[in-house]
Amino acid sequence: MKSLIKAESMVQLALVLPAAVFIGWALGALADNWLHQSWIYLVGIGLGAAAGFTQIIRVALKLNKEG
Repeated sequence: MKSLIKAESMVQLALVLPAAVFIGWALGALADNWLHQSWIYLVGIGLGAAAGFTQIIRVALKLNKEG
């Protein structure tokens, strides 16, 4: 069972960054349309990437700690 939990965590590492960047882009694009701007989506992409990397580091440290 422990190996299945580790495998799930590895799959999570592969999916979290693209998902976070996509969500950041989507929210930025919505803000662009709402505020009639054309640059906010870039901030959303940056914040999404930062959130994704933060989660990746968090999970990797947890896996490393468990051995």
